[in-house]
Amino acid sequence: MRNRFRRGDPDALGELYDEHARVLYRYALRVTGDWAEAEDVVSATFLEAWRGRGKLRPEGDGLRPWLLGIATNVMRRNARSRRRREVALARVPERGSVPDFADDLVTHLADAEHLRAAHAALARLRRRDREVFTLVVWAGLDYAAAAEALGVPVGTVRSRLSRARTRLRELTAREMRSTTARPAAAP
Repeated sequence: MRNRFRRGDPDALGELYDEHARVLYRYALRVTGDWAEAEDVVSATFLEAWRGRGKLRPEGDGLRPWLLGIATNVMRRNARSRRRREVALARVPERGSVPDFADDLVTHLADAEHLRAAHAALARLRRRDREVFTLVVWAGLDYAAAAEALGVPVGTVRSRLSRARTRLRELTAREMRSTTARPAAAP
């Protein structure tokens, strides 16, 4: 399939999508904490993969590490764009706001509070540690595949993951304690 995809076979793109879209979506959802953004990340990942298919090496095992690397770069770009937009909006005088009803839906999920605490804790990690953690733990890549996706040595993946796990335990526990200490909102 790798060579068919590199040559521009649309059926290979469809097969690639069928095989990897769910993994990419779960990875993006866990990293971003937002369903809509995760869907956008998956779409952008396959678009970027199709556009950059000529850069794909002809040899190799699976395409999952390559796709997860593209997804990681898409999320980096999105985060930079979001920061720029927030800075620009901070300069605009505030007017009345409209409530976002999507947030109400998310709060009804059984694990929404844990996901929020983990996402908040994850956001406090250094970007490099966060990317290694999400690729290995949430996306299920082994150390070698994560190293390939990020373009770093395997030993770097191991040390970043160890540091990320230790820090996440501390931050998530702290985040959960602060959540339970706050009074619950009225239904």
